[in-house]
Amino acid sequence: MDLLTELEHYLDDQHRLKEWPSKRNRGRFQQLALEYLATKFEPGTRYTEREVNVLLNQHHTFGDPALLRRELFERELVDRLPNGSAYWLKQNDPA
Repeated sequence: MDLLTELEHYLDDQHRLKEWPSKRNRGRFQQLALEYLATKFEPGTRYTEREVNVLLNQHHTFGDPALLRRELFERELVDRLPNGSAYWLKQNDPA
């Protein structure tokens, strides 16, 4: 089953995340939502915090890019410089 199918109740008709899933099911849907958002990052590209916010805002409608950015980092889907000035997909760490 693909991410879009599994997340269908959390996505609008433009495939934007319309709400942050609850922690039911041990946060499974939160993890799936983050994996879905991580697919929106271009491999090997570094992003500023502002660029990450713009990218996340294009793919969710509940207005909390800081939550999503923090969760992506904490769950090790993206990495960042210690000062937060650059972000990138963890598996494509350009450093």
